[in-house]
Amino acid sequence: MFGLTGEPTGGLLAFITGLPGHWEIVIVLMVILLLFGGKKLPELAKGLGRGLRLFKRELKGMKEDVEADAHEKKQDQGSQDQQGDTGQKNDQQS
Repeated sequence: MFGLTGEPTGGLLAFITGLPGHWEIVIVLMVILLLFGGKKLPELAKGLGRGLRLFKRELKGMKEDVEADAHEKKQDQGSQDQQGDTGQKNDQQS
């Protein structure tokens, strides 16, 4: 766990968070294979892929909506500033 210098050998992040190692991942995959069987795994992977694609698409859509709202808000502020400037000029001319 610690090297000769007293520092963690797996890196500080791995030491702090306790990330699983190679053998833990292999064991989890073997348990999944035993639970679902070899025939169900492709179906599960296909469903997971579809879910991830849908999630990414929704995130992209949300990002575009936020950017569009920010753009509209910026344009509204610009038009209000122009109207405010015109109103001040009319007051000065009167």
